[in-house]
Amino acid sequence: MYRGGYTGRMAWIDLTKKETRIAATDPKLTRLYMGGAGFGVKLLYDLVQPGTDPLGPSNVLVFAPGPLTGTSAPCSSRITVTGRSPLTGVVGMATSGGEFPAEMKLAGFDIIVIQGQASDPVYLVLEKGEVSFRSAERIWGTNTTDCQLFIKEELHNHNFRVACIGQAGEQQSLCSCIINERRAMGRKGLGAVMGAKRLKAIAVRGDGELEIVDPPRFNAERRELLARFKAHPTLYSEFGRHGTSALVDLTSEMGIFPARNYAGTGLFTPTDQIGYEVQAKDIIRRNPCRKCPVACSQVRVAQSGDYIGVLTEGPEFETSWAFGGATGVTDLSAIYLADRLCDEYGLDTITVGATIAFAMELFERDILTIDETDGLELRFGNHKAMIELIHRIAHRRSFGEVLADGALRASQQIGRGSERYVMHVKGLELPGYDVRAAKAQGLNYATAFTGGDHNRGYAFQEIFGVPDPIQVDRFIPDGKAELAMWNQVMEVALCDCPTFCSFMISEGLLRETEQGMSQELTEQKIGTVSEMVSAATAIEFSPSELILLGERVNTLARCFNLREGFSRKDDYLPVRLSEEPIPAGPSEGYLTSRAEQDGLLNEYYEVYGYDQRGVPTRERLRRLSLESVADDLEALGLDPE
Repeated sequence: MYRGGYTGRMAWIDLTKKETRIAATDPKLTRLYMGGAGFGVKLLYDLVQPGTDPLGPSNVLVFAPGPLTGTSAPCSSRITVTGRSPLTGVVGMATSGGEFPAEMKLAGFDIIVIQGQASDPVYLVLEKGEVSFRSAERIWGTNTTDCQLFIKEELHNHNFRVACIGQAGEQQSLCSCIINERRAMGRKGLGAVMGAKRLKAIAVRGDGELEIVDPPRFNAERRELLARFKAHPTLYSEFGRHGTSALVDLTSEMGIFPARNYAGTGLFTPTDQIGYEVQAKDIIRRNPCRKCPVACSQVRVAQSGDYIGVLTEGPEFETSWAFGGATGVTDLSAIYLADRLCDEYGLDTITVGATIAFAMELFERDILTIDETDGLELRFGNHKAMIELIHRIAHRRSFGEVLADGALRASQQIGRGSERYVMHVKGLELPGYDVRAAKAQGLNYATAFTGGDHNRGYAFQEIFGVPDPIQVDRFIPDGKAELAMWNQVMEVALCDCPTFCSFMISEGLLRETEQGMSQELTEQKIGTVSEMVSAATAIEFSPSELILLGERVNTLARCFNLREGFSRKDDYLPVRLSEEPIPAGPSEGYLTSRAEQDGLLNEYYEVYGYDQRGVPTRERLRRLSLESVADDLEALGLDPE
């Protein structure tokens, strides 16, 4: 029995020596960083020195659920994986749900820190508070499904939960990710980090229990939270039935569904071919994460198209966009197949789809020739070429070698002005919202500590029209700097540290209060999370401390990036979004000019307590209990003002 939301144990795993050290979870770490993303960012900052090769033995991978993971809190079986990203060079953080997060916690660990590099392929087994090493020689080269099945068979227990890489991670493709069951710990190339470490998989099996310290207090908040979920107008009725595929239709209606590598927004809106009503006909079952009453994850089988019979868990919105809108493909079965192939190879769907879309635009502009693409006719809508490219990217074969490390690196190889057509921030390809007409979402893309990432501070106020904490006009920049910061802080404090599914911020996690972003109103809104974590752990996390937690983690992550040489110059959107207006549709004519971005950044830095270089002030760092970080920045010539 583990008391208080934490097991009190963390595993330090040295792959080079094949040794494990079990240590007590530091109480100061839990107090200041709580769990999940907080643990990941703090340990990454402390353990990875500036200039560390992301694919070298000195990089780390930190697997960390939060204090609510493994409890009966709904939508809380979540985990973050953190390391220096080989795709971007900045903080690489992936989040995932499913069964693996809770199982790792109940196996006896708050944190797993993986260091070093094995001399031969291995996988790890965590069970009953112990860690063992197993040879992965026989499964090196397998896809993710076969890998997971083999490990469960070898361990004689199909109740193990497995996070693993496929062939793409083994090939150290920077498009690769980590797969647990059919959930992806996606983006930022962390699958390549596992591949470089020759770590094929981690298998966890839990038989422990987490004791809630104050059950009446915890259960009262849990009941209130579930009641808000039930009362929500769309959570169960739409999100639970159709998953995130409904966003294909919503963003198309708004005119922000990015098409054909962001060049055709408003011109290409294939909702009648790949929208949620069409996808709903293919649903055969739902597959919820542990302790999730919503069950947004859908299992679908293609009933028509060129790839009838393909089964996939998904595709969620971003995948539908990446292999549909971005590439101009309207064969829904091809999107299903692309999704399934990425799951099997261990590829991130957003990065792969966006990279293929980039190559398609180059081909259509005659920047790439058919000889360079090894005979592939890379035109928008050519689903056969798209499917073939996924195979080639996973194996680094022929033209797939050029694309295997993402769009930015591909443009650096290709040259000829191709860099203009890379839709990225800090090397991370942009997701499926055209932020020329969603200003807070765009500022989050520009400033998120992982690069162009919608999940670090999702502007649900603009996308869903939810007036919490304020009603917004998505077309105008006024007030969006403060809102972007609010969203980024809340994402970390309410979801990525405790941990909760991030969709719950817009779907009932916040208490109803008056509109406003004041400290007082924000504290009222986030009381549920504050109460549940405090009741579970016996550590009183007040609402004001949750706000400081979100600011602390975001700021420390920014300091890690500053230490790696990133600065204000890296906080801008791609040229296309600042110079080319949206060509058609409800958002026609909108763009985000460089001057507008400058104004937003000036305001954003000010509300965060940074100077106009984007460097946190010494006073700000002191308030966040990051005094030593100020000295680190000063030693690098970034003296905080």
